Amino acid sequence: MPWYLYLALRQLFPAGRWLGSSFFILSVIGVALGVAVLVVVQSVMGGFGEVHRERIVDTTGHLEVSANGRPFSRYEGMLERLREDPKVAAAMPYAQGFVMARSGRTPLFPQVYGIDLSDTPVFAIEEYLVSGNLADLYDDTVLISSNLASRLGVWVGSEVEVFSPTLIDNLDGEEMVLPSSFEVAGIYEIEWNQEFTPGMVFSLRTMQDLYDLNQSIHGIAVRLIDGVDEYQFAEALRAEYPVWSIITWRERWADFLWVLDLEKTMMLFINLFIVAVAVFAIAVAQLLMVVRKTREIGLLNVMGARRREIPMIYCIQGFFIGLIGLGLGISLAMSLLSVRGPIIRFLADVSGTQDALTRFYYFSNLPVSYQTSDFVIISCAAVTLSTLASLIPALRAARMQPATSIRIEQ
Repeated sequence: MPWYLYLALRQLFPAGRWLGSSFFILSVIGVALGVAVLVVVQSVMGGFGEVHRERIVDTTGHLEVSANGRPFSRYEGMLERLREDPKVAAAMPYAQGFVMARSGRTPLFPQVYGIDLSDTPVFAIEEYLVSGNLADLYDDTVLISSNLASRLGVWVGSEVEVFSPTLIDNLDGEEMVLPSSFEVAGIYEIEWNQEFTPGMVFSLRTMQDLYDLNQSIHGIAVRLIDGVDEYQFAEALRAEYPVWSIITWRERWADFLWVLDLEKTMMLFINLFIVAVAVFAIAVAQLLMVVRKTREIGLLNVMGARRREIPMIYCIQGFFIGLIGLGLGISLAMSLLSVRGPIIRFLADVSGTQDALTRFYYFSNLPVSYQTSDFVIISCAAVTLSTLASLIPALRAARMQPATSIRIEQ
């Protein structure tokens, strides 16, 4: 074992103190707390992002095949090709637009979808139903969002009048045009997706009648099986059908996903200052140690210690403080996250904000996602900053002249 490594460890763990010196214990605790905060925040932010991404796929699918927003009718060949592809879990034609919905004297203008329920649906609406049943969606019924139901004052079994743009265009002079009437078959809650809030979901045939599309549609939504790269699949499909517009869900929601990643990155940057505070304390403590051990450092120089070996003592100490603090911090964070449910419920009960997560973030439980990249970044930052914190006192020790150091009175 090199002498400077032995001396570094001996200063950290003096004889008779198996827990180490007070400086070592306090420094490790500081780094551990900073690392724990980083791991908890990054894991929770990653969980938020993961849940949002899963919900986007649930309500949009992985791919969207369209004709740049224009209705098109010759889609049967494309639809059959997609449904026969082993990488495709489901492919569903749809139509979309806006209508005027009215119940009593309250008019609203929600976005509407028409979906084909003859095959496996791509939009997982059923998972978000709070009342009613997807099986009750026929040509004369409709699913509406909870937001829209509340504003219209309707519930399952109520009647809703719908005026489509085509219906309004057919107004001619004194001609009377009656709205289409639909029974509410179910109410869903997808408040985080503005395309569905407020929104209505019809059968595809009903939507085609409302917009006078005949047999045309606005697009085909595609859900891939787990593990398939949507980018590669989209590229292959574009090469096969160059006239179609094929967009992945990541491309369609690029701005929203960028915001999610930005929030997570900014939280990492801000919380790194917590580790920086602990690192600053390490630097101050080690600088004081260098001042206290001025004569010892001078003796080491006289005994033949090389100029680069003296700084190694303090850099090694910083490295071990960061490494041990990292391990303890990750263990503490994982322990806290494993019992996050009871902790969140306790804090919510104390503060009286039990419904805050559901109301503002649409989560009933705090989600967590552990990502290897987060642990790598946090580990490198903690160990590197702790080692660099020892660099200033180490350089001061290296610049000491042996004769001057020995003459200094303690």
